[in-house]
Amino acid sequence: MHYLYGIRAGKRRLVATFGSEQQLLAYVRWATLKSSGPNRGIFEQGSALAGYEAWEHSTKPLTDEDPQEVVHNPTPNML
Repeated sequence: MHYLYGIRAGKRRLVATFGSEQQLLAYVRWATLKSSGPNRGIFEQGSALAGYEAWEHSTKPLTDEDPQEVVHNPTPNML
């Protein structure tokens, strides 16, 4: 499992999970409207990263949030 986190005001929040790193990175590429540095930018409205200023990912949970509470393998056509 790969965990995608959105970061805003220095706080990390689990926004989605993915079955592979390739899927996660493809989703982030699609969701990024404008990059402002590594893992930073403006993200597509309606995407899991909308409203966040940065993102990070991990193969292990980085917070106590329940992965069952977020979307798994989101795609652009889910908007």
